[in-house]
Amino acid sequence: MSLQKLGLVELHKKFKAGEVTATEIVRSYFLRISQVEPKVKAFATQAKEAALVQAEGLDRKLKTWRKTNPLTGMPLAIKDNICTEGVLTTCSSRMLQNFVPPYDATVIAKLRAQEYILLGKTNLDEFAMGSSTENSAFGPSRNPWNLHCVPGGSSGGSAAAVAAEECVAALGSDTGGSIRQPAAFCGVVGLKPTYGRVSRYGLVAFASSLDQIGPITRDVADAAFLLQAIAGHDPMDSTSVDRSVPDYMKALQKRDLKALKIGVPVEFFTEGLDPDVEQAVRVAIGELKNLGAEIREIHLPSTGAAVAVYYVIATAEASSNLARFDGVKFGFRAKETKDLLELYMKTRQEGFGPEVKRRIMLGTYVLSAGYYDAYYGKAQAVRALVCQDFATAFKEVDLIVTPVTPTPAFRLGEKSEDPLQMYLSDIFTISANLAGLPAIALPCGFSKTGLPIGLQLIGRAFEEETMLRAARAYEQATQWHLKKPNIR
Repeated sequence: MSLQKLGLVELHKKFKAGEVTATEIVRSYFLRISQVEPKVKAFATQAKEAALVQAEGLDRKLKTWRKTNPLTGMPLAIKDNICTEGVLTTCSSRMLQNFVPPYDATVIAKLRAQEYILLGKTNLDEFAMGSSTENSAFGPSRNPWNLHCVPGGSSGGSAAAVAAEECVAALGSDTGGSIRQPAAFCGVVGLKPTYGRVSRYGLVAFASSLDQIGPITRDVADAAFLLQAIAGHDPMDSTSVDRSVPDYMKALQKRDLKALKIGVPVEFFTEGLDPDVEQAVRVAIGELKNLGAEIREIHLPSTGAAVAVYYVIATAEASSNLARFDGVKFGFRAKETKDLLELYMKTRQEGFGPEVKRRIMLGTYVLSAGYYDAYYGKAQAVRALVCQDFATAFKEVDLIVTPVTPTPAFRLGEKSEDPLQMYLSDIFTISANLAGLPAIALPCGFSKTGLPIGLQLIGRAFEEETMLRAARAYEQATQWHLKKPNIR
């Protein structure tokens, strides 16, 4: 079996046992990247030379004393809005196309301490604003299952790279579903941790009260393995929670779901849900019941308002966060301007793409005098209702199960001219971000056209282990995660 066919946990076992070298791993993955990357376009930047130098150094060091960390020698890809010292971090924007951070994000520092190997930075919707990776200033990534379809977004490059076996696992960021939606579209696993479980320090901010970094992997065990490496309190992040991190791998050992109560919200099975998606998710719910879980119908009455609330709050925070890109301190700077005001205006006009400008304008409007209470203030009040809905539901159930997306992956260009339809791609994932809850997407079937369909599990805050346990039990009882796209 070629090395890129192995998952993260399996590859680590072989490397730890000395059955394969870091150099062999890196060469195998860059061979695969050379074969499929021209079609998939998952990477914004590749780090082949540095990866090979690091791999050779690891092999020399481990010849005399073979002691490894869990991620030593493991070839990962990182979403290109997570700062990596000495490596381009562009956010797939012209505004940062030449930006090389002088520091590492905390999650990267944790990975470096374990001697992971960076294969490259993955493509995304510009500044993580989008659901298809079509908003990248460097061109869209493509879905490995169908190259005419989007891989989802904004972490589409990370999901596509994992699905196409261009890396063993990847990191993405999730503001309204940007890990889970592309994971579902690409037939892989995507996990959004509880808000505050993983440090956001060094993540280029989109919406600070919503953003979270998380893993995109081949299976649930790999997601637990990678989450273990990046979770934990960080004093550099004021929103990071000082709370002990459980042993996620140990949580996977229990296979049956007896005594577990799982809620099915009726609001998620409504008009507009693709019949193939509904059928696959309903069958998956039946499998969870077969594994011993008690299935209950529940209500989340504020779900219908979640998209509107999200796009008020997220754009307002984006408007504030992106104010730093003014052409003065760092990043792109417009040329031949006569004064400071023109410098600001031309820099933003030329440096930002249309979707980013659209969201900045929306956010500035809802924060403006006379409209703040009508829009932003009201959105925050409804956000509290969304949180209360979940709190009420979790008095009755341990987990909530839903579809990840209303449809399978759509074709490139299909929704790019209709922002509202594009925004509705995240209708089932947004609520977990508004409430700060952990959620995971995993494969549960395929559409009649052969595209993956995802199942979403949402857990109580800081109870990722319960969510992972249920996800792993379902995964082990089915074969969906074993299916791979036929891309050469």
